[in-house]
Amino acid sequence: MNEAHLEYAWFFRAEFPGVLRTVFLILHDRSRSEDVTQEAFIQLLTHWKKVSQYERPDAWVRRVAIRQAVRMMKRDRTRTELERAEATAPDPDLPDVDLARAVQRLPAMQRVAVVLFYFEDRPIAEIVDILGISDGSVKVHLHRARQRLAALLGEGVGQDAR
Repeated sequence: MNEAHLEYAWFFRAEFPGVLRTVFLILHDRSRSEDVTQEAFIQLLTHWKKVSQYERPDAWVRRVAIRQAVRMMKRDRTRTELERAEATAPDPDLPDVDLARAVQRLPAMQRVAVVLFYFEDRPIAEIVDILGISDGSVKVHLHRARQRLAALLGEGVGQDAR
């Protein structure tokens, strides 16, 4: 095994569990989270020579995994909406939904921002780096997520809510 493969193997062992946790908190499905995370690390291996030179290769692989998870969520949401329309089931928008179910109902980027900020306790600057979006965009996603969660949970949102 050459030195680049050894570096990748070390990086994989160190970072895979954390990326998997992030993806799981977004998707809430262990098997699909493992698939998405594995695919992100396969892409990383393909680009390892270049990405390993980045200041934060961990942010690169996390961004790839999050983007894949968001795409999967969007496909699932579309499928669910079509199935719901066909079944004409009543809207499950109940004021007493628990937090986990409420987070699952957030739009993709709001859910990602909530997972990274609240569940993983990452600072805004790190979320900016991971997602490759502006500071303001992260704050907007968090603000809208708090408003939506408050509505879903039947609670108010204070000015200083973190």
